[in-house]
Amino acid sequence: MSLTIVITPAFAQIKIGVDLSMTGAAASIGVSSKKAVLLWPKEVAGQKLDYIILDDASDPGSAVRNAHKLINENKVDVIVGPNLTSASLAMLDSLTESSTPMVTLAAAASIVSPMDEKRKWVFKMPQNDSHMATILTQDMAGRGYKRIAFIGFSDAYGESWANEFSKFAELRKISVVANERYARTDTSVTAQILKIMAIKPDAVLIAGSGTPAVLPQKTLKERGYKGQIYQTHGIASQEFLNLGGKDVEGTLFPTGPAVVASQLPMTNQVKKVALDFSDRFQIAYANTQNVNGLNQFAADAWGAYMLIARAIPEAVKLAHPGTKEFRIALRNAIENTHDLVIPQGVVNMSVTDHVGLDQRSRVMARIQNGKFVYLSGG
Repeated sequence: MSLTIVITPAFAQIKIGVDLSMTGAAASIGVSSKKAVLLWPKEVAGQKLDYIILDDASDPGSAVRNAHKLINENKVDVIVGPNLTSASLAMLDSLTESSTPMVTLAAAASIVSPMDEKRKWVFKMPQNDSHMATILTQDMAGRGYKRIAFIGFSDAYGESWANEFSKFAELRKISVVANERYARTDTSVTAQILKIMAIKPDAVLIAGSGTPAVLPQKTLKERGYKGQIYQTHGIASQEFLNLGGKDVEGTLFPTGPAVVASQLPMTNQVKKVALDFSDRFQIAYANTQNVNGLNQFAADAWGAYMLIARAIPEAVKLAHPGTKEFRIALRNAIENTHDLVIPQGVVNMSVTDHVGLDQRSRVMARIQNGKFVYLSGG
């Protein structure tokens, strides 16, 4: 399923293809991303931009088909998206064969690491799970939690989090006493939750994203679990709060600074850019019910624009848009990005690091009174 939206005139000089999960299991993520994309400026450094947005319906196969369409029919110079790790990995061959750079909005480190001839065409906006697992396990250790149960998606997102969390938990002498999985489309996780509760862990970490991350937490609450519940940065959206309601109150989670921008210390280097994005978003969608400008996924999408916009002036010096030479020049310029402040951190890319974020890219937060509240870090 695909929806094409041409935002700028057909004769735009630089074409940017966008693949998002606007329907399907990851729709709450993709819709947030799309809202930010629709705010992207139509011109950079005197170059007009043409945005072509496709919906992959949260399906990796559809994402690959969209990539082929964007590359072969629309002749795009760069792709932004998709939202899912599995879709990003599935698109690697298409990018390599066509020498097309991509700025993915998916989270897992496996998309860009280990670096090889395929992954060199991909850059990633969300923080690596290792960034988030570091501050998450620091919080757990600081609160004296020693036995943690894990339940995550049965896909690349859940696998990446299981690996990274286990690694940092071991470093901090935290035992992972359960490792359960569920599908994004599951309607029940009762069996997995009963196993977890029988072990009586100090806390539970749910490694999910978007609204499907609510299910295990609701089930834990329904079954009477009283311990601390942690989530990952994939929950930071208004849709998660709306669906979770009282069941997600008190949740602790790591997140990008944009999600709690107004609450960051004045000394935080990211605060000004994050607030600028939030203000822009709030003004644009002021009449939208439950609008939340401080959104992980929208902020990542805005960061993708900023990354490409920084690279365009350098690339146009070397080649004409619409050519292979320009796509290569754009890729190289993105790879040489340094000290770019985006809503989610400060980007310093390199040949071996296609994320480029450091400890300034994450903070700890809590869900309190139906809102995301800053706790520490950053």
